[in-house]
Order: sequence, then structure tokens, then C-alpha cells
Amino acid sequence: MDDEHTGDGGGREFGRVLKTLRSRMLDETYPVNTFLPPQRELAEELDVSRDTVRRVVRELTSEGWISTRQGSGSKVIKTQRIESSAARAGRSPGRVALAPLISEAFERPEVTLDVFTLTSESLDAHIRLQSERIREKEIAPESIALRMLLPDPSLDLPYPRNRDDRDDPRLRERLRAITDSHTESLVRSLRDLRTEELVAEVQVDIRHTPLTPAFKLYLLNGVEALHGMYDIIERPIELDGGEVVTALDVLGLGATLTHHVAAPNASAASESVFVHSMQAWFDSVWRHLSHRPASGSIPATD
Repeated sequence: MDDEHTGDGGGREFGRVLKTLRSRMLDETYPVNTFLPPQRELAEELDVSRDTVRRVVRELTSEGWISTRQGSGSKVIKTQRIESSAARAGRSPGRVALAPLISEAFERPEVTLDVFTLTSESLDAHIRLQSERIREKEIAPESIALRMLLPDPSLDLPYPRNRDDRDDPRLRERLRAITDSHTESLVRSLRDLRTEELVAEVQVDIRHTPLTPAFKLYLLNGVEALHGMYDIIERPIELDGGEVVTALDVLGLGATLTHHVAAPNASAASESVFVHSMQAWFDSVWRHLSHRPASGSIPATD
């Protein structure tokens, strides 16, 4: 489900290993066109069974991150890529990775993120990466403010859905559990930065909206926008108990995101118009079509 979707169908160890390997591909510990370590080594390093690693490899293959051939290992074939028209020091316009863009956003003294997405998994991974950078004194933002819009859990979403049984509730329940888990994780990561006095001011506000996300949107520091449509695909998903169903799902991983930067002195330029219009859209949905989750369902940081 989306580049952010984790199948939790094997419990905490499955989720932990899946999260670890996906994070390593996001931060290019395992770059595109390189191979993952052998399953035996991963099992020993991460202190899990070979069966857990095999199941994680199947999930990553299903999501499109890796290709696996018997006797050849698992090769990283895709990561989230961005088409950007903006140059930065050390890089040219063109195809760039998401992780460096998030890293650049966190290098400012005041960090603001407005996010509209299907789940919070990808953002959770990026927040944890930036939290580690802060702890290691690589960066030192003075404030972080996150607003995130997620689809209301009561919505009858068209995806993820069992292709052969529209009324099967298990994939929707799985989505809800995954979203709650990663939302709690990212809120905890940010809250800990404030508690440990690593960041002076941290504000997090998570809200639900009655909209089905057809696209993912990140607004960074009020001047950058990352936008991409979700691609709908068929893929196998393993549920609790080992049952595999064919699902209609979305993988943001396979979609092309576009990166837009508002020019400070060119408010009429197309890039600036796009960023400002997306910010206005987000603000309007936030103001008129969003509400906070039921008390206690997701921790908040004010």
C-alpha cells in the first residue's frame, strides 16, 4: 500500500525487520542496483528467524522495492524518486531521491511540514532518520511543526481492497492498524526530541478528513511542494495466519513525484503558483474538512 504500507501480518518482528530494511533503502544504505545482504546474515544481524526474513523479502518484492532470483539474491530495483526542476548545491535539476529533500528541509532553523497522504509510514521513516541526525548533532532545528491529514477511518476506501471480495474488511482493518502504529511512532519520535531538550519547540497535529487520497502531498517549510498521484495495482498481500489475497492497492513508490520550489521574487512563476495553490488547498481542507481523531486514539504534541 503506497510506498508507506507495511504488512504487519506476522507480528512485531516482521514489522520491525520490514521497517528496518525499508529505512535502509530510503537512506541509501542499500542503493538502487545493489543487493541486500544474504537472508542468513540479515536473520543473524536482526535477531529473527530466517522465515521472518523470507516473509519480509516477499513483501518488499510485492511492493516493488526489490527483485529476487533463486541463487542470485535480492536486488534493490526502485526507491522513491522525484522529478525536480530546482538545483541545489551538489546536485542538478532532474531525478533526485526523497530522503535528501527531507534532509534539506530539516536543516533550517524552523521546520514546517504539511502532509496529505494515505498512511503515515513513509513519513514515519523519514522523521526517524531526521531524529537520529538531530541526536548525532548533525543538524539543530529550533522548532518543528507538523500538520498531517489522513483519510477518516470510517471511509469506505476503494483501496486497499480484496479484488475478489469487495466486502472483505480485513485489508481495511490492516490499513487502520498500520496507520495508527506509524502515526504513534512518528509522534513519539518528535515528542522525545522535545522531552530530551534537543528541539526547543515541537508541535504535531494529526487530523482526519473525509477524502480518499488520490495523491500524496508534502509541503516543506512553506516554499516547496512534493506531489504525486497514486498508481493503482494488483498485488498479493499476506494476511495474519498466512493467507494470501490478491488486492487492489496503491504504491506511491511506483509513482513519479514532482518537486516544486516557490521563487522568492517570482510569485507569478509556474513553480510558485503550484506551491502556493497546493498550500491554499491544504489550508482549506484543514480548516473546513478535517477533525482530530477520537481522544486517545493517536497521541498529540502541542
